[in-house]
Amino acid sequence: MIKGKINSIKNLFLSKIYTIKMKRILCILSLLLFITACDDGNLTVDAIDFSEVAVQKCTDKDVIYKVKDAEMLFIEIPASTFISDATVEGEPIEVAINSTNKVTYRKYDGTVSSANICPTIPDATPNLKEQWNATSGIIQITSTAIKSTNSTDNSTRITGYTYNIVFKNITFQKPTGPQVYETFAFGNYATTLNPLAFGFNEEVDKSACSTKIYDFSGGEVFTLDVENYTTLFANEVTTTPRTALISATNKLSYRLYSGTVTDANYFCATTIPTTPTLLQQWNAVDGIEATSGIIEVSTTTLTTTTYQHTIRLKKVTLKKGNSDFSLGDDYLFGTLITN
Repeated sequence: MIKGKINSIKNLFLSKIYTIKMKRILCILSLLLFITACDDGNLTVDAIDFSEVAVQKCTDKDVIYKVKDAEMLFIEIPASTFISDATVEGEPIEVAINSTNKVTYRKYDGTVSSANICPTIPDATPNLKEQWNATSGIIQITSTAIKSTNSTDNSTRITGYTYNIVFKNITFQKPTGPQVYETFAFGNYATTLNPLAFGFNEEVDKSACSTKIYDFSGGEVFTLDVENYTTLFANEVTTTPRTALISATNKLSYRLYSGTVTDANYFCATTIPTTPTLLQQWNAVDGIEATSGIIEVSTTTLTTTTYQHTIRLKKVTLKKGNSDFSLGDDYLFGTLITN
C-alpha cells in the first residue's frame, strides 16, 4: 500500500513538471510567432490601393501616374509602347520592368499633385517620406479601340485607344525589404485620336494606266481596284445596280500620307511612292454575299455619249492590324464619268 502511494505521488509530481514544461514551450512559440508577425517586412503603408483613382499622363514626359492624397504610383515608359492598334484577346503587350520601363511608389507628408512629378524640376513640397522602386516584373498592356457611332448610317470611327495596364509578379524594393504582388492592376490609360477625315469630293477618276478608280484630298487617298471593270462599269443604263463583293481581286484601300498628294500620276506607280510618307493604310474586309462588303454601281446618262456611274459601298469594313471601323450601311464612294 505504501509503495502504491509513493508511485501516485511520483506520477503526480512528474505530471506537474511536464505541464510546466509544456506551458514554457507554448509561451516561447507564441513569442516567436508574435515577433515574426511584427517583422514581416510591411511598411507603414501595408497595401497600395489606387483602384478608385484615374490614370493621368504628363504632357511633356513619358510618365503616366496616379495620385491619391499623399501617395503616388507612376510608370516611366516610352510612349511608343502604346501602339495605335488593338491587341488580340489573350495576347497583351508585355514589357519587362527595367531601367527603361520603371514603376515607382511614393509616399509624402502632404497632398501631392502632378506638380510633384511632371515638371522638369518637380515641386519640393510636400516632402518625400518613403519610396518603393520596382526591381522586377512584367507590365502587361491590353489595348482596345474607342469608337464613335453614327446612329443614322451605323458607321463608326476610331477616336482613341484604351490601354488596360496590369503588373505581373512585380517586386517592390522597400526600405525594409522586398514586397511581391503576383497580380497588381494599375488601371486604364486612354489616348485620343482625330478620326480619319474622309474629306473626298463626290466625283472620282479612273487611272489612265489601270482599272483603278481613285479619289484624293490632301493627304488622303481612296482607291477601288476591280477585276471586271468593263462589266461593272459598262456604258449602259441600269435598272438595278450592278454588284460585286470586296475580295482579293476587288480591292478597296484607304491611305493617309504625311503630305499632300497632288499628282494623278501617283496612281500609275508600280509601287507606292516613298514621298509623301505613308502613315496609315486600311484595307476593306472581304465581303459576304447579300450581307456585307458590297460594291454597288448604278449607271445613268448625262448626254448621248456620256455616262455617270454612281458607286456605293454597302456595309463595308476597313481594317488595319487588329483594328477596324465601318463605313456604314451605305457609303457614297463617288461618281465616275465615262464616254
